[in-house]
Amino acid sequence: MEIFHLSNLSFSYPGQSPCLRSLHLEIPSGQFITLCGKSGCGKSTLLRLLKPTLAPHGTQTGDISFLGAPLHTLTLRQQAEKIGFVQQDPEHQLVTDKVWHELAFGLESLGLPSDEIRRRVSEMANFFGIQTWFHRSVATLSGGQKQLVNLASVMVMQPDTLLLDEPTSQLDPIAAASFLATLAKLNREFGTTMIVAEHRLEDTLPLSDRVIVLDAGQVIVDAAPREAGQLLGSMHHPLFAALPTPLRVASTLSDDVRCPITVCEGQQWLRNYAAAHPLRPLPTQSETPKGNRSAPALELADVWFKYERETPDVLRGLSLSVDCGERFAIVGGNGAGKSTMMAILSGLLRPYRGSVRWNEKLSEHECFRGTLGFLPQNPQTLFVGKTVLQDLREVFDGTAIPEEEQHRRLQDIIVLCQLQPLLSRHPYDLSGGEQQRAALGKMLLLQPKILLLDEPTKGLDSAFKERFAKILRALTLRGVTIVLVSHDIEFCARHATRCAMLFDGQIVSEASPRRFFSGNRFYTTAAHRMATPLLPDAITAEDLITAGGGKLSVSEETPHPGETPAAVQTEDEAAPPLSSPPISLGRSAAPAGGKPVSSFRRLCGPVTVLLLIPATVYAGLVLLDDRKYYFISLLIVLEAFFPFALAFERRRPQAREVIVLAVMIALAVTGRAAFFMLPQCKPTVAIIILAGVGLGAESGFLAGAMSAFISNFFFGQGPWTPWQMFALGCIGFMAGRLSHTGFLPRRKLPLSAFGMLSALLIYGGIMDTANVLMVQAVPSWGGLLVSWTLGLPFNLILAIATLCFLLLFSEPMLEKLTRIQVKYHILCDK
Repeated sequence: MEIFHLSNLSFSYPGQSPCLRSLHLEIPSGQFITLCGKSGCGKSTLLRLLKPTLAPHGTQTGDISFLGAPLHTLTLRQQAEKIGFVQQDPEHQLVTDKVWHELAFGLESLGLPSDEIRRRVSEMANFFGIQTWFHRSVATLSGGQKQLVNLASVMVMQPDTLLLDEPTSQLDPIAAASFLATLAKLNREFGTTMIVAEHRLEDTLPLSDRVIVLDAGQVIVDAAPREAGQLLGSMHHPLFAALPTPLRVASTLSDDVRCPITVCEGQQWLRNYAAAHPLRPLPTQSETPKGNRSAPALELADVWFKYERETPDVLRGLSLSVDCGERFAIVGGNGAGKSTMMAILSGLLRPYRGSVRWNEKLSEHECFRGTLGFLPQNPQTLFVGKTVLQDLREVFDGTAIPEEEQHRRLQDIIVLCQLQPLLSRHPYDLSGGEQQRAALGKMLLLQPKILLLDEPTKGLDSAFKERFAKILRALTLRGVTIVLVSHDIEFCARHATRCAMLFDGQIVSEASPRRFFSGNRFYTTAAHRMATPLLPDAITAEDLITAGGGKLSVSEETPHPGETPAAVQTEDEAAPPLSSPPISLGRSAAPAGGKPVSSFRRLCGPVTVLLLIPATVYAGLVLLDDRKYYFISLLIVLEAFFPFALAFERRRPQAREVIVLAVMIALAVTGRAAFFMLPQCKPTVAIIILAGVGLGAESGFLAGAMSAFISNFFFGQGPWTPWQMFALGCIGFMAGRLSHTGFLPRRKLPLSAFGMLSALLIYGGIMDTANVLMVQAVPSWGGLLVSWTLGLPFNLILAIATLCFLLLFSEPMLEKLTRIQVKYHILCDK
């Protein structure tokens, strides 16, 4: 039986060329499928299209069926029950505070009976072996434990198929192998269909029934693991370097059609090969780490660190010395303290005992001026620009580097990190590997003397890993000191000059790569495990190929002395011009499309705001004598929802469209509550104006009305509530209308001026008038004049406060709103 059937499936993001092209795939029930390819080839996009609630916005053609029915016909409940999804970052999927809460969350959302929930949760906890930390807080778990909780919380829903997007990318080798073994057990014992997108294929391919390779959005290989490896080898595809070591070695040294995949098979194959072809001794490797021993670049001396006074120490007497020009790699399990150590080396954290010393050429002040570069584990923390190009240029802000030199460096880095097709895209829209490349390029622009890299190969495909290794070697030849922590054992073994293991907050061993990894049994390479009986010093596939008399497929020559990173680029690459303007994220960038707005809807908003709601407020004053203000307030809410609901006319909105408006209302309410001690000095009016400008007139009115209604639960309801709802709603509505017609530009100064006038005239005028109407039985012009005069100082305070808040926050908030509209295709109500 087929789980998925893809027929002529293509997909493209807005304004971009297709990332998936005419895919035809049949996925039978019960298969374990590995989906692989270079970064940006469409793996994550394809997985998300197979679960409609996570599908990205864009143009999709072709058909996807699930169990014989069109995928889009599945209800939300059916999707949650039948299609599981595990994301790359464990933190992104955890939603509760306790482990048992996480396991029960999905079942509770489906409304299952309590007895059924308890039975399923207990059964799944025992299956995954998490009963001993069943009641622990998820914040105290290691990365591997968090990912296991994510898997268990999905499997407790009993899905037919499980989609996993690089689930082991942030796990140490032991945790990754354990996690993959659990997937194999689920596939074997429950028949759950597994589709796993991965770059780390050493442990994944042996478990797979089928390998699907994507390249530029097309399927280039679809076969069993052995056949897939041979096909990639015959195509000389860069992904061949990521295949399991036994398969690569056997394919290079022989024409055996039955290539080994597992280490066990590789050991037997190597014995048979060595019997017919005597293995050559490996060249001796100096045990003295490369680097300038006389001038340490970084030193940690007896460093102790904890995050809180009551918590255990993360680092416990850590001492470390890194030489100038060294590539120093640190490995260790999740939670060992590697990222904490990197933050201390970079100066972001300070130990409570011990010292951190840089060499005499590097002062602490220089660490934050580009002399020291730090690539954190999450590259998104480095991105501040609207496009990759703007983000790269931002590095030079405040520096004295001449413009010509800035331009030259940008040209070199763009080519070096292969960023040419990414320059106009938002950094957050890139794949994980593309984000790593963009962050690396940003760091290298200031040419740091010391480079700290936290999981730099996470999400990188095998082709760019080789390029990245050449960059590191070229940098060290220029005297740059590199410290990296990584779970990528193979990369460290091949490209580091010295390796160390961090355990229990201390360095427990360090040596050259060959000595370090040949002395380990678990934290070692597949090549060493495969070759231990015959070549105990071999630690890489290249060692085995060399010993077997084969020819290396990947050039490992050391760059010539003096080679710069720019010299690593290939001859056929040329940097694009940098003078092209960045993508505009102003009003013109808001998503177009949708059905034309009818004349009825165009009239509905003004009629409701200017006639129906004022009439309702007046009826409450005259007919109900202000005694039913709760009823009138609720009636205004319903009337405000009417034109807003028409914005959803003839289409199926998603929850995120309403969430954006709900967040704006929450910000307005919170802003009013947070500044309660300052009379009238509140950001509420400013936020409502931005809601109207960013989301449309009807949304602006609804934001104003709801903000007044909800916030008055904190400040007290009364006859004034309907008037406040009407006044704030009018401001949001007018802001949206004037912005849409072009009379109110989406710029800081015009918005601030409008905010000041609307707070003074619209809100102040309506509320001061309401005071007279609510108090005087027979309103008079004299009473109105007194009310306006007495209210003027308070209205001026509100107007000035609104002016200040808009001057400070209008541009960044509108930028974020426009970004959300572009990314998720949220249509404004206009």
